[in-house]
Amino acid sequence: MAEKFNKPIVCLIDTPGAYPGLEAEERGQGEAIARNLKEMFMLKVPVICVIIGEGASGGALGIGIGDRVLMMENSWYSVISPENCSTILWRSWDYKEQAAEALKPTAIDMKNNGMVDDIIKEPVGGAHVDASAAAKELKKVLLENLKVLDKISPEERIDKRIEKFSQMGVVAS
Repeated sequence: MAEKFNKPIVCLIDTPGAYPGLEAEERGQGEAIARNLKEMFMLKVPVICVIIGEGASGGALGIGIGDRVLMMENSWYSVISPENCSTILWRSWDYKEQAAEALKPTAIDMKNNGMVDDIIKEPVGGAHVDASAAAKELKKVLLENLKVLDKISPEERIDKRIEKFSQMGVVAS
C-alpha cells in the first residue's frame, strides 16, 4: 500500500521479541521473519524504524530494516533479550545483568557500534513521564529524516539500505 500511494513507512518497535520455542518454528516463525526482512530491503519508499521501548529478538529485527534506524534514548535493542541470553549461556536468568553488559543494548552502545543512525532525546525522566513532549520530538526527527530521504531516488535508497545492513558486524582491520 505504501508503494502504491508513495507514502513512507515508519515502524515503531516495542516488542519483547519472537517466541523462541519449537512450536513457533514449527509454524514458520523464522521463515516469516526472514521473508519480512527481504521485503523491507526492497521497498521503494522511505523506511524509518524507531525503537521506542524494547527491541528484542527476531520480533524487532524483523521490522527493523530501514533507511534510518533510530532509538529513543531510554530504549534498548538486541538480537536476544538479556534474560534469554543468560538462560542460554548459564541456564539461569540470574546472570541477566552480565548478559546485558556483554550485549550492550542501550541506545548509546548501539549508536557507537554503528547499529543505529541516531538517538532521539527524551524529556527529563523519560518519554513515559511526558509523552506529549516525546511525541513532538519524535515527529520533528521523523520529518527531518523524511525530508532528506525524499531527495534520494528509490533505487539509490534500496542500494544504500542493503549496503548499510551488509556492513553491520564487519570489523575493519
